[in-house]
Amino acid sequence: MVCATGCSGGGAAAEDARSGADSVEVLHRAAAALERAGSAKARTSMEMATGGTRVTIRGEGVYDFEDQMGQLKVLLPQDPAGTDEHRPITELLAPGALFMKNRGAGVPADKWVRVDTAGLTDGNLVTGGATDPYAAAELLRGARAATYVGKTEVAGTPVRHYRGTADLDIAAKSASKGQRKALQAAAKGFATAEVPFDAYLDDQGRLRKVRHRFSFVNGQQKGIVAVASTTLLFDFGVPADVRLPEDGDIYAGKIAEQ
Repeated sequence: MVCATGCSGGGAAAEDARSGADSVEVLHRAAAALERAGSAKARTSMEMATGGTRVTIRGEGVYDFEDQMGQLKVLLPQDPAGTDEHRPITELLAPGALFMKNRGAGVPADKWVRVDTAGLTDGNLVTGGATDPYAAAELLRGARAATYVGKTEVAGTPVRHYRGTADLDIAAKSASKGQRKALQAAAKGFATAEVPFDAYLDDQGRLRKVRHRFSFVNGQQKGIVAVASTTLLFDFGVPADVRLPEDGDIYAGKIAEQ
């Protein structure tokens, strides 16, 4: 297999990292490197801040980059009083769709809720409480400017750290068919199309960690919500058998707001 970023002795990727001259191109190739890797385990963290309140939603699961499908168990934060305990939400990520089980009020425990991600104002970069790992990589296709920060480690793995800004409009135009409509929706729905990021790539050009900072308008409170979404990828090549629910297992009724 030919490494797009170079393989020998650290190869072209290492040269790019030292010079910082080709940082944008290296980031543009990150999604393709994940496709070649096939699959990985994922951990996600989403911090939201609005009106002096800050909450963190965490997730963990697996992702198949070839089929752009994943499964995450997402843990909602406790209520401020600390009295409510939320059951984890199981999420299935697929091109154009998000499936959720244990979604909450009014949904039977054995049913899934299906959401069309192209119909969400954030393209499901925020709604599910976790950014789709492949969408997170595809956002880097919209990198307009990036700086090589230096070498560091993520979970014991040597990585190269890049910092920059991605443009949602450019990312949507460059995205794969499975992610394009969702990113187009996000480009229209966010407060700004510019998304600052920090990305950490290993010597094979695979994304090990990425942190995006989004801003969107809260329709209920008429304020700007700041969101920091972090995705960690590890154990590349693990089995990731994601099965979508049958039509009869999908809830067709009205969903209560949370």
